Amino acid sequence: MGQAPARRVAPARRVAIVGAGSSGLLLALLLQRQGHQVCLCERAPDLRPEGCGILLVRSGVEAIAAAGIPGLLEEILAAGLPVSRFVVRNLRGDLIESSPAERAPDEQPSLLIQRRFILEALAARLDRGVFRPGAGLLSWSQDSAGVEAHFDDGSYWQGDLLVGADGLHSRVAQQLAPLRSLNFLGDRVWRGVVTDGSFCRDGEFFVYARGRGVYANVFDLGTDADGVPLTHWGFFQEEVLPADRSERRRLLSEPVPEEGLAKLPADLAALIRATPPQRQVANWSFDIDPLPTLVAGRVALLGDAGHAMSSSQARGMTAGLEDAVALAAEASDGAGVETALLRYNAERLPVVHRYQERSRQVSARTGRLRRPQVAAEQGPGATGLGMTPFSAAGPAQVPAAA
Repeated sequence: MGQAPARRVAPARRVAIVGAGSSGLLLALLLQRQGHQVCLCERAPDLRPEGCGILLVRSGVEAIAAAGIPGLLEEILAAGLPVSRFVVRNLRGDLIESSPAERAPDEQPSLLIQRRFILEALAARLDRGVFRPGAGLLSWSQDSAGVEAHFDDGSYWQGDLLVGADGLHSRVAQQLAPLRSLNFLGDRVWRGVVTDGSFCRDGEFFVYARGRGVYANVFDLGTDADGVPLTHWGFFQEEVLPADRSERRRLLSEPVPEEGLAKLPADLAALIRATPPQRQVANWSFDIDPLPTLVAGRVALLGDAGHAMSSSQARGMTAGLEDAVALAAEASDGAGVETALLRYNAERLPVVHRYQERSRQVSARTGRLRRPQVAAEQGPGATGLGMTPFSAAGPAQVPAAA
């Protein structure tokens, strides 16, 4: 049998990555290890470690392992806790279902971990000068010779490849996929981390289900560096999305409403009330429709910028990490930038479309009976929002919420 042709070594290229979330950080690390000149641009003045705890499913851990960065997998595994059991309860606290999180001896675990540990582990391995905070993208343009990007600090960048890893509200995606719009999923969501070692133990993940869908989740985060036990919680309240953006921001600064907590078992409501405000975050839940492409010429999308989805399958961070590994593998070849991006697109687009489809299917089965609403629906050009109704079908299942 003949041997496959050897991959050509890629020349050093100038790469700008917009967005320093987990996928952008991992891609920056992989490309710097290949010898490329990488600029990781982030709108915020520093890393943004908010987000509390996450369930990083097995394939996300496998993506970190596949990255092959010395010590990274071991550090992240040590910072997290393998999930041991999924428990579903109703809003009275009665047990509906309990099942172990099974895995083979040679498989990576699904991991309960604070998001900040992943970001910090990645950022600590960047070369000096790669990370450029306080640089929000304004616009980009490209031709056959390269890409140019302009930033809100007055600077600009020129190079060979631009990657949008800038999340749900991606500026890169606004130009690459101008019809991309956000679909409101119907919830205002709070998440928090609280000092507690009694509610969940030994890697347990609890879900509290309303008539249709998740009302709250709680899971064990192990201990911090000082041995203090920590618990993550999430609270999902069905609401109308205000049309006014300032009102949306104001509502996200509020604590979980008492009328919402009153529907929970007393011990869980007390856990949420005990969480300091500085250890809570809130947001509105959105996804996007599957895009027809993740690339255009010398520009590519990564993570939520290209395929934001609901947390029903806990695939958000995982998909972005997989994107980063796949794009870096194509960038290591000696093929031209546009050819490498077409290969990346061919590999990842069907995968992320399946993730998005599955996420919506589970949301439909475990969602609400009526369509999520904005206060005054307008066209995507006016509000940036598209609306996707979810059908009612079937009983609630065990959601892997993050």
